[in-house]
Amino acid sequence: MSQTRIERVAYDHADAVRLIAEVQLEYARRYGSSDDTPLDPSVFDPPRGSFYVAYLDGLDGAEPVATGAWRRRDDVHALGSTRTAEIKRMYVRPGAQRRGIARRMLAHLEATARDAGAEVMVLETGDQQPEAIALYTSTGYTSIPGFGHYRDAPENRCFAVRLQV
Repeated sequence: MSQTRIERVAYDHADAVRLIAEVQLEYARRYGSSDDTPLDPSVFDPPRGSFYVAYLDGLDGAEPVATGAWRRRDDVHALGSTRTAEIKRMYVRPGAQRRGIARRMLAHLEATARDAGAEVMVLETGDQQPEAIALYTSTGYTSIPGFGHYRDAPENRCFAVRLQV
């Protein structure tokens, strides 16, 4: 039986790089191009951010199956706070989907951002990712005005949730 574990890794860790490349291909398939949000990898260095990979530990060793990250975004005002953290690079490989890994990663991101002082979690996604929108809304996220690199793009959808203490 497989166990899932989540580990903090550097943005340039080999497993993170491989999964980021996969999610970029998925963006290109859905939107016609990859995500070109400018990202300085240092935004994922603690305490202002963190990058994680989820692994399935099985008989054949550990398989990297998902990523998730957050970075502080004190420039984004949402739900009455500027102590915000933004979710980035949430992705679960197709073969590992429908196992609760995305929900587990999301809960992990929220808990670690809250522990680092964030009060609100925010995110950008797009209208061509209905499964992501369903995940976020089913876990309490509400729609907020656009922010970030794609704030003016018609397909942009932004959400936020107040982090529970």
